Amino acid sequence: MAIERVGIVGAGQMGNGIAHVFALSGHEVLLNDISDDALAAAVNLIDRNLTRQVSKGGISEGEKADAMARIGTTSTLTDLGQTDLIIEAATERETIKNAIFDELLPHLRDETILTSNTSSISITRLASRTDRPERFMGFHFMNPVPIMQLVELIRGIATDEATFKTCEAVVAKLGKTSTASEDFPAFIVNRILMPMVNEAIYTLYEGVGSVQSIDTSLKLGANHPMGPLELADFIGLDTCLAIMNVLHDGLADTKYRPCPLLTKYVEAGWLGRKSKRGFYDYRGDTPVPTR
Repeated sequence: MAIERVGIVGAGQMGNGIAHVFALSGHEVLLNDISDDALAAAVNLIDRNLTRQVSKGGISEGEKADAMARIGTTSTLTDLGQTDLIIEAATERETIKNAIFDELLPHLRDETILTSNTSSISITRLASRTDRPERFMGFHFMNPVPIMQLVELIRGIATDEATFKTCEAVVAKLGKTSTASEDFPAFIVNRILMPMVNEAIYTLYEGVGSVQSIDTSLKLGANHPMGPLELADFIGLDTCLAIMNVLHDGLADTKYRPCPLLTKYVEAGWLGRKSKRGFYDYRGDTPVPTR
């Protein structure tokens, strides 16, 4: 199946990046969000990011203009029903994702492929509530989408080979690399990454090191481009906690128990960069450790 028209649910951090790369690769994009302000902000951000690519010589002014012309927006979810591929990139809460798919289903073409950008939730379980589990799969982009080269493709138990091959070809057209993951909690990247982040938070919680010393140690001692606490703030501490809870609940192993300090930060509303405070305080000119 040729994928030409793509619907994206959610205009936040992930959704706007997904819209960016699809439009740049020649797809017609319809971006949906419940907030008109979020849609306007997403289009403005895509414009700025494309301008940055032009300034660095990555694309031409003409390519930028063509990409922007391919992006449409709507606050009516059912408008996405006539697209070839839908990528849900809403909040990492299963009840919200289920509600989105429930509303979409009566308006979909028979051929439309449904996917979720979930970073941890069971694809099999999400697919089982729809009328097309064989044409449903996980389509997990990394953040920031325009820069990161990986897309995890996750098959549910019912996903058919044609759907997988179609999505694999789409990733190749985007100029990215796909990996295939089985449908187990948090898939590949977050199954490995999040316990490391959680352990860094335990290291802080137990007083082994400060925020600064932990991040410096991993950046210089393990050659990581970003320290684990800085990375947690970038991802969003609420997202980190949600993924750790999925791992803990789904695998029933105490090694995945979320650190109480992570829970406390989320309870305080200190979610990282997006709320201006997390393991660092971002309200000034330079991030300052909060512990």
